[in-house]
Amino acid sequence: MTDTFERIGDMRCGVGESPVWHAAEAALYWTDIPNRTLWRVDPANGRIDHWAVPEMAGCMAMTADGGWLLAMETGIFRIGRLVPGQPAPVPQRVASVAHAREGMRFNDGRCDRQGRFWAGTMVMDMSLAATDGKLYRFDARTGALDVIRDEMITPNGLAFSPDGRTMYVSDSHPARQAVWAYDYDIDTGTPANGRVFIDMNRYPGRPDGAAVDADGCYWICGNDAGQVHRFTPDGRLDRSLAVPFAKPAMCAFGGSGLDTLYVTSIRTDDTDPLSGAVVALRPGVRGTPEPVLRD
Repeated sequence: MTDTFERIGDMRCGVGESPVWHAAEAALYWTDIPNRTLWRVDPANGRIDHWAVPEMAGCMAMTADGGWLLAMETGIFRIGRLVPGQPAPVPQRVASVAHAREGMRFNDGRCDRQGRFWAGTMVMDMSLAATDGKLYRFDARTGALDVIRDEMITPNGLAFSPDGRTMYVSDSHPARQAVWAYDYDIDTGTPANGRVFIDMNRYPGRPDGAAVDADGCYWICGNDAGQVHRFTPDGRLDRSLAVPFAKPAMCAFGGSGLDTLYVTSIRTDDTDPLSGAVVALRPGVRGTPEPVLRD
């Protein structure tokens, strides 16, 4: 049994990730990582556009000039505005990354409430359970790309409380399956006092992408379990929503009232015709606006 949902378009992404609601355009953007594609949908008229990019983009964030910041395979890139019906501008690398080994890329990420960009790297072959992943902070004003946490396997679930003073990050690898919370210094962009917020071994699914609602509750995709869970700020499971695919990847609030929860997913095989789809749910709560990169 799934909760009531609306399918968005008919695309099936290899790994649909990083949904971002662009309020000024009233449009949803997201990335299909392995297919090196950025997607856009206008829910009001149903128009869908997509653009190819030269590297796998793990996540994306809005910039103040109407463009985007992309965390890809070899570093952090800026790309101009994506205009429906027109080719994508050529991405320009603004920070390079020196991976610990071959076969790595950026994965989940987003801006904090002050506009600093955060993203994690991972070894793409998850069977290795390699702890070469790192969590980076990028400051567009200085161009600095700093390692803030290392020895991660599959960093995921980045989110910030409505006041910006709590930072969340997960490791979705089966060997970890945890979400941590940090006290976050909004002036310096420094996390401290890390502690386990959720031990996902106690709940269905691995902790994948996340969002925070206006009540400060943390929504995390339960990958492999076909559910999206809502946890209160004190770490208590409030409820779980079923989605029509086994592998939800990330969720984001959107719509004119920020009261629609969009959920992307990972394509498994053709026996699951909705795997890789994007769906919209009405959870009965509102989200918070997605921050924009601070230049």
